[in-house]
Amino acid sequence: QVQLVESGGGLVQVGGSLRLACAASGSTFSIAHSGWYRQAPGKERVVIARISTSGYTYYENSVIGRFTISRDNAKNTVYLQMNSLKPEDTATYYCGVSTGSPYTADYWGQGTQVTVSS
Repeated sequence: QVQLVESGGGLVQVGGSLRLACAASGSTFSIAHSGWYRQAPGKERVVIARISTSGYTYYENSVIGRFTISRDNAKNTVYLQMNSLKPEDTATYYCGVSTGSPYTADYWGQGTQVTVSS
């Protein structure tokens, strides 16, 4: 079992920045991929950034050049640095980790709200 706790969400103005953090505990040795997902009201949850244990990263097109995923292995924490925020980035952001496939998540955090105001 892996437990995930997100932090760092909040209200920010257009063009501002936020850094989300996802702290993992439990069987962290089993984590193969860590990702950040977001879900806007009435929409599906989608992956926006992912990082593997090898350091390979993936970004959804709309966040390329604005968001950066990173991790601190010593702290078992994954970060999402979000810059140049836009109103369309408003969503609940979730951390998800996988013990196998990079395309699914086996464990989820509780979510953190990000609201970008214009």
